[in-house]
Amino acid sequence: MKMNRSGCLIVTVITLLAFELLTAHAALRQQPPYPQSSVIKRVEFDFATHRRLAPGSDNWPVTWADDGHLYTAWGDGGGFGGTNSEGRVKLGVARIDGNVEGYSGINIWGGFKPQKPPQFDGKSYGIISVDGVLYMWVAAQPARHMESSAIAQSTDHGMHWKLADWKYTFEDELSVPTFLNFGQDNSGARDEYVYSYLIEPTWGPGTLPQTEHGFDVHKPGRIHLTRVPKELVFQRDRHQFFAGFATDGSATWSSNIEAKQPVFEDSNGVGWNVSVSYNAGLRRYILCTEHSQSHAGQLGMFDASEPWGPWTTVAYENSWGEGQIETSAFFWNFTQKWISADGAKFTMIFSGKNSNDSWNTIDGRFILPAPDLQ
Repeated sequence: MKMNRSGCLIVTVITLLAFELLTAHAALRQQPPYPQSSVIKRVEFDFATHRRLAPGSDNWPVTWADDGHLYTAWGDGGGFGGTNSEGRVKLGVARIDGNVEGYSGINIWGGFKPQKPPQFDGKSYGIISVDGVLYMWVAAQPARHMESSAIAQSTDHGMHWKLADWKYTFEDELSVPTFLNFGQDNSGARDEYVYSYLIEPTWGPGTLPQTEHGFDVHKPGRIHLTRVPKELVFQRDRHQFFAGFATDGSATWSSNIEAKQPVFEDSNGVGWNVSVSYNAGLRRYILCTEHSQSHAGQLGMFDASEPWGPWTTVAYENSWGEGQIETSAFFWNFTQKWISADGAKFTMIFSGKNSNDSWNTIDGRFILPAPDLQ
């Protein structure tokens, strides 16, 4: 079949337009929101060290408690020793015993053969130990975690939990919080406050994304920051919101929720969850979240000298783990217990969809710039 000159021209134009659109879309997806870090040159992962436990249970935020153990929370599964169906709970808490070379997990609140049964449902992407007390952010179920978030407290290392009598709601433009973790039992904290990061939602609970899994990144992507005196975490009226910078560049705070301003922004979107921890060896705050697409290994990793920035980019991955694991991770987080004294080597915890719907750890290292010899 022959095509006339006009037909060839139309096909050529359509092809060029499609190519330009695809190229522009790819460039948008891959362009990080902040300049490259001057402290961390890049990050490398050793997938030969990948370890997977607790199939069917996801999320796994962690904190290093006063008793030397790690404590963590999972969702929709049986936890350690369980499966997606056996021992399944919507929210469970576990303890990680041992060092990074030979750790094991024990279900202490919910899940398969737990020490205590669960007391309520939800999902958690933030847990912290402060002065021997565990606090956990609990996002409401159902409604894809966006409806509301409340703080729970445990004074017996996760055996029993008490929920606060107040919540942040979708109408507050805040969702799925996480705690900023420092060292063991929050030692090494910069001050006497406990900090939380909260995502500004752009979908849910009544407007769920029309995706295969019902989740997506939030665009435009904005993350907010709160602080509260460490002995008053349960008191809503003592929580303050980051409200921008003073003329001298210092952070300002307000008890008025309407005064809040984001500390992190990415026009490509941020995930519906986030983790932030302090790397004492590098003296940097490390923030991990998704970008561009959810459940696809779109890892954004950023660092800063203060909890509110300014942020720089450590990694901005498309299909993180491709060729090594399924590219379906959506949550990554660190614990200072599993970071070397110089801050360069680490074991990271991550979770995701399908085969990554489990507890996962992997070793890695931050590559630092060569020392200035001048």
